[in-house]
Amino acid sequence: MSDLRQDEARAFLARAGWAAAPLAPLSGDASARRYFRLPGGAVLMDADPATGERVERFLAVGDWLLDHGYSAPKILARDPDQGFLLLEDLGDALFARVTAAEPAKEAPLYRTAISFLADLAQQMPPAFVAAGDGSALARLVTLLNDHYLPALGAPPLRELPGLIAALYEEWNDRPAVLSLRDFHAENLIWLPERQGFCRAGLLDFQDAFATHPAYDLVSLLQDARRDVSAATAEACYRAYLDLTGFEERLFSRVHALIGVQRALRILAVFAKLARANGKPQYLAYAPRVAGHLRRSLAHPALGPLAACVAREVPDLTAERLERLRAG
Repeated sequence: MSDLRQDEARAFLARAGWAAAPLAPLSGDASARRYFRLPGGAVLMDADPATGERVERFLAVGDWLLDHGYSAPKILARDPDQGFLLLEDLGDALFARVTAAEPAKEAPLYRTAISFLADLAQQMPPAFVAAGDGSALARLVTLLNDHYLPALGAPPLRELPGLIAALYEEWNDRPAVLSLRDFHAENLIWLPERQGFCRAGLLDFQDAFATHPAYDLVSLLQDARRDVSAATAEACYRAYLDLTGFEERLFSRVHALIGVQRALRILAVFAKLARANGKPQYLAYAPRVAGHLRRSLAHPALGPLAACVAREVPDLTAERLERLRAG
């Protein structure tokens, strides 16, 4: 944190009644946001507007989640103009950490997340979030044109975005629900002292949009950063269908389609982070994401889409992965 930014942060904390609290840096995410823990149960979010970060959407979505009884961090103080928020500290028990230390806890933790998603699927999304319709999902796939495809010597996408949009609009039979978008084990905190789905603490939801209920289910079970066991993934998928009453044949093909869309978008984002943002470490996850892509494309209803992906998106071989790393 620059001296000027630190002075601004200290002034914000003083106004919030935390003037003397020491700041301990926390690991961040792929964005330019930074986080600092304060003794006494608070976290400072530093989303400097000079870096293009804004906190208004985080506040709006967070307030909506809290109003609906979900475990988003409470806002202790806010200064949107300067990009500072003081948040409730939900702790360090990320699902990823807990399951790495105690693999037997994977099933109950993920079952709690499924309970949350099933409840969220019953709520009408807030009007202020963008629509994650077929066109929006297709636009996210075109991020492949920026860094991924050029690095591999491939031409820009041609038919693929339009095909994804058309299939989504043809198959989507559900009212849109709120999707947190980055709903995975690094953004969920285990809160065992709470009850029911409130045991899933929620982080990183400022990019939420309104889309098919399958989106966050795919995000959870097809995690780019960790392997969810096959038994847990299957049990959670079945539990979600049981809790929501969604018809499996229709749901499964949209689930697979979103699996393809998300995997392609994530590969594009990882390529950008590596080549434009100096963060090549994200490419370590790319082979796992490519595996998710292959499995989603194997759905019987996605034959034409699988053929289109094969024509327009080169497989992520070891040699191509090195080309992405080369910068």
